[in-house]
Amino acid sequence: MTPVTNDLPKKAVPPHPSFREALAVWAKIGLLSFGGPAGQIALMHKELVDERRWISESRFLHALNYCMLLPGPEAQQLAVYIGWLLHGTRGGIVAGTLFVLPGFLVICALSAAYALFQRTDWLQNLFFGLKAAVLAIVLEALVRVASRALKTPFTRLLAAVAFICLFFLALPFPLVIAAAGICGYLVARTSPGLLQPPVGHKAHAPDMPSVIGDAFPDRRRRFGATVGIVIAGAVLWAAPFVVLMLLPEGPGAFAAIGVFFSKMAVVTFGGAYAVLAYVAQQAVETYHWLKPGEMLDGLALAETTPGPLVLVLSFVGFLAAFRDTAGLDPLAAGLLGAFLTTWVTFVPCFLWIFLGAPYVERLRANAALSGALAAISAAVVGVILNLAVWFGLHVLFREVGSLRLGPISMALPEPGSLDALSLLLTVAAAVMLFRLRLGIVYTLLVCAVAGFALNALI
Repeated sequence: MTPVTNDLPKKAVPPHPSFREALAVWAKIGLLSFGGPAGQIALMHKELVDERRWISESRFLHALNYCMLLPGPEAQQLAVYIGWLLHGTRGGIVAGTLFVLPGFLVICALSAAYALFQRTDWLQNLFFGLKAAVLAIVLEALVRVASRALKTPFTRLLAAVAFICLFFLALPFPLVIAAAGICGYLVARTSPGLLQPPVGHKAHAPDMPSVIGDAFPDRRRRFGATVGIVIAGAVLWAAPFVVLMLLPEGPGAFAAIGVFFSKMAVVTFGGAYAVLAYVAQQAVETYHWLKPGEMLDGLALAETTPGPLVLVLSFVGFLAAFRDTAGLDPLAAGLLGAFLTTWVTFVPCFLWIFLGAPYVERLRANAALSGALAAISAAVVGVILNLAVWFGLHVLFREVGSLRLGPISMALPEPGSLDALSLLLTVAAAVMLFRLRLGIVYTLLVCAVAGFALNALI
């Protein structure tokens, strides 16, 4: 642990949270996790690192770096990782489940309303102001994380390059992260000072306040326990397919839903957007689960509800089963389809963490591999900036196109489509967060009410 210099005030170490305390916080995070991965990571950072100091900045970024390398929603897997650090396997299960459960319940209700009425105008009014508040939350988190992860000119250069590769060149997300890791590994072996300032340097100041975060129990496990986790994960993953055999008319479309989204669960590097086009194409043209344009409606629902954006797949599963019921009531079939899709999508997320986290924790003692993760931390700042810009463009402008010029491929808004109300609410949310320090819940509530009223009236 980095030594504390005499000129820095030492705060009392907060007590280790009880399981009940953690349960309440994970439930709060699950209910407020709007805005996609950038907003969700920002929320967890504020709640767990800044306010409660349950985990240190370095451990938070170390966990995030690993989750960025995995298929599936990185924010949900980060919640599983931190829950596992705090309270072992049960902590990881509760954290990951509560992160998804509120959004899943909401997306099921909205999918049912969509299937029956085919309208989402009221939802857009309800969450109009919420999006503006989330944008301000993302920007606040970006400033905090960047100030602590980018401690040298070289790490700032890595963040800038990662942003350019993602936003301007549209390079694959896993490629950018992997390249940053390789670069960090090589630099750590030859010039480690490029990644970390000298010990005692003032750049370490933000990590100085005492936290629980570097005093977690040793959770290393034996090989037999690892094999047991693999077997348990495989059984849980496959369990719904056994239940489907008991349906009155057999599994029907449910079998295709389960198999298709099981495949998606292991290739969704970079989150929902990475596979959105492919899922839309297969759902419309191959399986005929959706009509053209319905995928965008599903994405709009997922973007304006708590939980990972990949819950848009639950919307697809609901409509697929709603239209091919296998002898069930359409709404019951839709709910079963949404549950099946969500189950096969998220069970692997727990598996990746419970398998890999104990080994990733050991890497903290390896200088070269820690250098690789430090470089990934810098690249992650570029990733969050890319997500923030993408989200900001779609919040502040009603029309966002794309520019293709040689290797350049980037989102480009139509200047005349700037939404003045969204801009006003975003500025107001930023003032509440940055200057007035009113907190996330109050900011979200104020912006949601103001946005609904303004948008409904105008």
